Formats: sequence, C-alpha cells, structure tokens
Amino acid sequence: MNSLNKLSVYSKLVPKNARVISTSALLNTDDGWFSKLLVRRIEPTKESHSRMLSDKEVIYALHTHNIRPDSVDNYLKNYKQHVDLIHSHKAELGCELVGSWTVSVGDMDQALHLFKYVGGFEKIDKAKQLFKQDSSYQLLESERGKMVRSRHLQYLLAFSFWPAGEVRSPNNIYEIRSYSLKPGTMIEWGNNWARGLTYRRAQNEAFAGYFSQIGRLYNVHHIWCYKDLQARRETRESTWRNPGWDECVAYTVPLIREMHCRILEPTGILSYTIIRIDGSAAPR
Repeated sequence: MNSLNKLSVYSKLVPKNARVISTSALLNTDDGWFSKLLVRRIEPTKESHSRMLSDKEVIYALHTHNIRPDSVDNYLKNYKQHVDLIHSHKAELGCELVGSWTVSVGDMDQALHLFKYVGGFEKIDKAKQLFKQDSSYQLLESERGKMVRSRHLQYLLAFSFWPAGEVRSPNNIYEIRSYSLKPGTMIEWGNNWARGLTYRRAQNEAFAGYFSQIGRLYNVHHIWCYKDLQARRETRESTWRNPGWDECVAYTVPLIREMHCRILEPTGILSYTIIRIDGSAAPR
C-alpha cells in the first residue's frame, strides 16, 4: 500500500468531528505543560555541538580516583609531587591544575583533579609523549597505583556561558552535579542553562560548567561553590523564589537520563588565589 492509499484509509477511520492533537502546536506554546515533558527536535547544523558551545582549543582533563581508605594521606602527598612535576613543564605544555578536591558527601575516599590544557589535544599528545619518557613521573605513577582502587579520565570542554572557574577561598566547599543527558540534547541544554544562570548570579556560587568530549559522552558537570552546607541550602532556596528559574528546571529535567551530586572539599594541593564567595579579592 503506497503513502496516498494509507492516508486515504486513515482519513476514513477518523470521525469528521474528532479533535486532532498537534504536538508541534504544543511545543510552540509558552504555557503548555505537556511541552515541558517533550525533548524538542534539534535542527540539523553543519557545525559540531562542541564548537557551538565552547572553545575547542582549551581542553579540561577530569581525573577521578577512588583511593584505598588507608592510603589517603600518602596518596595526597604523592599527587602533590605529581602536580609539581607537571607544573615544571607548564610553559611548553600549556597545562595547569585548576581544581583539586576530595569528596566529603557522595562517593567517599574519592579525589577529583581538574587540569586545563591551552592548545587543545596537541598539547595533551605532547604531554603524554614527554612524561612517558620521564622516570620521575613514571615512579610517582607506579607508587600511586598501589594507593587507588580505580581511576577514570574524561576530556571536557567548558561551556562558554559559564564562569571561567577562578579558584575561591580554600575554606569554601564545592558541589559537582553530574548529568547524563539524552543523545542529541546538548544544544537545548546549553540554551536553557545560558538563561538559567542569570537567576543564580546574586550569590556568585557558579564556579564552572563542562561537557564531555572524550570518555562518557553526553555527560555534563556543573560545579558550584558555597561557604558551607547551610549557605548552600539558603542559596538554593532563594533561587526558587526568582521568577523564571522554575521554567529552566521544567525544560531541562526531560533532557536528563541520570544525575547525581557530590560535595567536595579542596585538597590543598592547588596554590590558591583567595577570592571571597562574593567575588571580591581577599588578602592571602
């Protein structure tokens, strides 16, 4: 049966006084509650999503290490030497540590380290070749291997509309909220959060936002900074009183397959330029 015949048969089955629901009409209405449950179609584009959302010449490497409970102190001493060695080649590799935390709520005995590479994957390839021949680096890697249960690495790009991740006071806590999105929804996620961040500027809690380039795909990480857990609660509650924030949540929730959050504390490995939670500079 060809398409015209099928259409003719279907038209006979539908009563003339029947009401036909159009999903496209719902999607075009601002107040249709059903539209918030649908993942809207992303129009084809000749540019990659990553190029539209980020600067591809700056790559972030997020290392997640699950540490043996009896080796945390020795692990952190080892990793401090590891970072010092990498920073000794900062000029040629364009690489530096921009975040280093341990998890205090969530996956316990876990450490997260965030490195920034200016120069794209070319610099990452160069670093791999350099350290493959560095005996000091290899020794530290070997020693650290006895202190961890598992490791995971993701290469990320930063959302262009998020803050640049300036390091705050070491007394602050951080929250990393990690999302697994439905494939094809990254642009819609970015568009909604570009608006959503405007509702969360008052307390300066936004630290940085990233999405995966290599590793677990369609992963997003939002990192927030707070004075303490009580400040986190008050800030999040005040955000819900901002008109428009509920719309951001309503449109982004249907894009999510899975999400979880972890509370982080700085390891002390990073040399801090002290910035108060309100964004103003403070003396060391």
